[in-house]
Amino acid sequence: MKDVILLLLLFFYSVAEAQIATDSIQRLDEVVLSDVKLKRHSKGYKVSVLNDSVLQRNGGSFTDLLRFNSIIYFKENGYGMVSSPSFRGTNASQTAVIWNGISINSQLTGQTDFNTVNVTNFSSVVIRSGGGSVQYGSGAIGGSIHLNNSLKFNAHFENTATLSYGSYDSKKASYLSSYANGKFSINLGLQYIDSENDYKYLNSAKRNTNGAYNNASVNVTLGYVLSDTDVLKLYHQSFIGDREFSGTINSPSLAKYKDQNFRTMIEWERHGEKVDSKFKVAHLQEHFKYFGNKNTKNFTFGKVNTYLINYTSDIDLNPFLKLKPIIAYNYYEGSGSSFANPNRTELSTTALLQYKPNNSWQYGLNLRQDITSSFKSPMLMAFDMVFEVSPHYTLKLNGSKNHRVPTFNDLYWQPGGNLNLSPETSYQVDFGQELRLNKSSLKLNTYYIKTNDLIQWVPGNSGFWSPENVAKTQNYGAEVGLDITKTTKDHNFSLQLNYAYTVSEDLETKKQLIYVPYHKANANLAYNYKRLSVFFQHLFNGEVYTTKENLSGRFYSVEAYHVNNFGINYQLFKTHSQHIDMSLKVFNLFNTAYENVAFRPMPDRNFNFQIQYNF
Repeated sequence: MKDVILLLLLFFYSVAEAQIATDSIQRLDEVVLSDVKLKRHSKGYKVSVLNDSVLQRNGGSFTDLLRFNSIIYFKENGYGMVSSPSFRGTNASQTAVIWNGISINSQLTGQTDFNTVNVTNFSSVVIRSGGGSVQYGSGAIGGSIHLNNSLKFNAHFENTATLSYGSYDSKKASYLSSYANGKFSINLGLQYIDSENDYKYLNSAKRNTNGAYNNASVNVTLGYVLSDTDVLKLYHQSFIGDREFSGTINSPSLAKYKDQNFRTMIEWERHGEKVDSKFKVAHLQEHFKYFGNKNTKNFTFGKVNTYLINYTSDIDLNPFLKLKPIIAYNYYEGSGSSFANPNRTELSTTALLQYKPNNSWQYGLNLRQDITSSFKSPMLMAFDMVFEVSPHYTLKLNGSKNHRVPTFNDLYWQPGGNLNLSPETSYQVDFGQELRLNKSSLKLNTYYIKTNDLIQWVPGNSGFWSPENVAKTQNYGAEVGLDITKTTKDHNFSLQLNYAYTVSEDLETKKQLIYVPYHKANANLAYNYKRLSVFFQHLFNGEVYTTKENLSGRFYSVEAYHVNNFGINYQLFKTHSQHIDMSLKVFNLFNTAYENVAFRPMPDRNFNFQIQYNF
């Protein structure tokens, strides 16, 4: 491993030094993002941006943010518990979560628990629909969710301190700071959350016992301008969480779970006349402890260290043609109580080609080949095209071959791991239309996904469950997104509507997969007048089946439900350099009794009061 890393370092250094870097630092955007692939090579894809104002308005969990502002369906084992997404009917391990350009999906489970990510510390959250394995690697089949930290180098000093208290003895404190002097820039985010989470089960005398949680997170982003052509950046994120695991209505639990996630990345960015380059070195660590009984000291654990080296270039071949070659090396090192000390190496080469012959047409062609120590990976490819029919109407088309590699749990878990697994492969096509009028837009998308060699855990002859490549699935559906913004003097009005129709079925049984709703919709209405702002949210989740037979009823499905939230914010004090805001949010406004997972009720009507000081 050390020899490979040394050779890669020498290669990256020699390539960087060979570039003619004559342009000035003025080419740097005022806001610098690490994930350039998302910005420049997703033109033919549906991309939705949740900016900082949306993040601040929601103020709840990452799960809540996406549940009420996107078409992604979430399966949550009670509020604040393990939360996994279904993106276009795919499973949780087929959705990639990208942190500043690199995937942070667990190497143990293949997915991200969305209740272990605090979004307050991010500049924006971007949702990219459709296959992205060529650009982002294993798991980006249904789509990818991008967590971005941006840097501003123009001189400024901004701070935000927030305190909130809510139902179930829920407390949150956070502090955000951003400073820059033209040459140096730093963003700092600190957050602590604590909740008893003992909400009442509606239509029952019981409460959500053993559901308390607390967590702390730190986000740091640093940037330093080395010269007119070079910028050095550091990204760091820490998350430490301690959760009890609540049970079902009829089966209480004493389990608890501890998470520790640490991510650090150093990035050297060089700007040339025709070539821009980025060199990244990163270390990620995930570590968990599971206690079957919180009153004992017995636990199981799992831990993975990821070491990553990545080199990317942006080359202007001519005014119409751009090439982005990427070479990356990943080394994964695991340990745990249910497997020994597995490791895996991955070397990937990627080429992203973008051709724009005129202002109306744009094409993209992407190729990727992975070399993995554990198994053979297929060649991946993707294409996309954009046609600007008029300044107000755009057509988009993309298609791709994607994959998901088996996780450490799939391969090495004892008993049951299967070393003979093959990667899942997926083929898909997506057609989109976008209509823009003034500050309003309408997006329509249809898609089809076929997945082979789907990995499922099934009972084995030995009596243990074991993963096998057993299933073939197809997913197809339609999505509608409407965004309306209206401004009149001091009055600002906005409305966002999203609807998704999703079919996700086993090709052998022709039945809908469990926990995938046919219908999901949400609406967000916001109004601002001078110092006052209010918002209203509505969520509809259709019925989901909990058994393969697709039967309806209490023991076979989870009923459809409607949930509403309301919030009001008032700016108490404001000068040119500081202001104080107070807000009140009411969740589950109409006190609806509903479940997201069978026999695990969600919270009743609850309140949150917040005060925020910006200076």
